[in-house]
Amino acid sequence: MEGDIVQMGAYIGAGLACTGMGGAAVGVGHVVGNFISGALRNPSAAASQTATMFIGIAFAEALGIFSFLVALLLMFAV
Repeated sequence: MEGDIVQMGAYIGAGLACTGMGGAAVGVGHVVGNFISGALRNPSAAASQTATMFIGIAFAEALGIFSFLVALLLMFAV
């Protein structure tokens, strides 16, 4: 009985840690949406800002990957 409660807590914690992946999706959408908005205002500057957009996407997606790793650690290492 005691082990089942601990395992249930680990699964609940892993599920809560996965909310960070949803936050990463919102962050990526925000970065790309702002890039498109800026590109429509000034199309000549869009080509020079593409690399900055991909860096922003990488940082936002890294948070989702970290939350996924925390969820895996909670499920299998605890």
